[in-house]
Amino acid sequence: MNTNVIKTQVVVLGSGPSGYSAAFRCADLGLKTVLIEQFSALGGVCLNVGCIPSKSLLHIAQILNETKMLKNAGILFNKPKIDLFQMRQWKSEIILKLTNGLKSMANARKVEIIHGYGNFVDSHILSIKNHEKTITLNFDQAIIAVGSKPIQQTLIKEPNEKIWDSTDALKISFIPKRLLIVGGGIIGLEMATIYHALGSEIYISEISEQIISAADSDVIESFYKNIKHKFNIMLNTKINNLRTSNNHVQVELNNTKNNKITNMSFHAVLFSIGRSPNSKLINVQDIGVEVDKSGYIKVDNQMRTNIPHIYAIGDVIGQPMLAHKGMYQGHIAAEVIYGEKHYFDPKVIPSIAYTYPEVSWVGITEKEAKINKLSYESSTFPWSALGRAVSSGYNGMTKLIFHKDTKRIIGGAVVGCNSSEILGEISLAIEMGCDVNDIALTIHAHPTLHESIGRASEMFSGTITDFLNKKTKNIV
Repeated sequence: MNTNVIKTQVVVLGSGPSGYSAAFRCADLGLKTVLIEQFSALGGVCLNVGCIPSKSLLHIAQILNETKMLKNAGILFNKPKIDLFQMRQWKSEIILKLTNGLKSMANARKVEIIHGYGNFVDSHILSIKNHEKTITLNFDQAIIAVGSKPIQQTLIKEPNEKIWDSTDALKISFIPKRLLIVGGGIIGLEMATIYHALGSEIYISEISEQIISAADSDVIESFYKNIKHKFNIMLNTKINNLRTSNNHVQVELNNTKNNKITNMSFHAVLFSIGRSPNSKLINVQDIGVEVDKSGYIKVDNQMRTNIPHIYAIGDVIGQPMLAHKGMYQGHIAAEVIYGEKHYFDPKVIPSIAYTYPEVSWVGITEKEAKINKLSYESSTFPWSALGRAVSSGYNGMTKLIFHKDTKRIIGGAVVGCNSSEILGEISLAIEMGCDVNDIALTIHAHPTLHESIGRASEMFSGTITDFLNKKTKNIV
């Protein structure tokens, strides 16, 4: 095997959203940059087996759900014929288009791409191996963006085509008649949305008392009203055991509240029980990079590890594991390497479940406000009073949280179709330090979904006329 030795100013390990954002920003700042990716395509988990393929399939699910709703408007469709091969091909073409776009942008910026497995030899040297050769890379600065992987179930040791993680589920190898999803978080519920639309009977087991545990209970209650007829949700439930047969997976479920044991049979079981960092893949601990007990790399607010010229960004440094957070951190790391005094200190990081309907929230939740003993008030506008939502057949709510004394907005949540597209106004309002009147006195187009943000603000200020409100405001 051939061995080459090369030198660079900056090396970025991992080409997911965090990694390519860091590499491209470094190159734009004039730094000689090498990007290392173990797989043949750029884009990481998000582009290849995560965000993009899942959103492609969720787009299909939304259309299928909306065609069913049109029955109430007198429009009937025949049962759809699903061609899984064509669906997989369509999904692959979307991924290919975007990965090729990344490759073109890397080439235009003169970012050198090396495909292979990178490991630290010492704090200034990487060894990169692929099937052709081994490359020794000497670097001045390094940015670790190696991401995360699904936490694997431990009940069955041998691989089985009926036991899935999220990557397996996105392959759409077959549509199980009965599907159990273990874990009621965002990924699990998105997979439930996809497979229910494709025809699966969905069961969800969640060990805690609430699905999407990070969100407020009233937000999830609104969401639950929309999905309770679609999914069989079993809260406070864990999996004691499972075994596979030729056609089924036999599962023993345990309700931890009453200790009731239930045995059920499924055609597939999807484990969506979280993700773990890939820090061990690159030997970071061998060169002295500090990690916590879970393997997440410790960094400061400039994304710098305890070794001053080595940075880490994205999933590998911990929650929240979100592509947009990692992309922002990639810019920070690149600019700090360049010499700028920049820091990762965002007021908000949006969270979105791309379900049907979507659940979106940003800033401080009511739950967090109570824990931190913040003085706050909230205002909720129901979509049942929102013209655009009613005319489109959408149910949901828009909730805003304000600081009780300053009246500044500190958080918000939206449940409803396309809520992800209107959350940006709330995010910007929090970042800009807007108070209730800044939002309420902004004219929102009618009829729109984002109009609900203005209406929720008017409810808080007592000026709303589109809904009965106990609060009133006299203008003197």
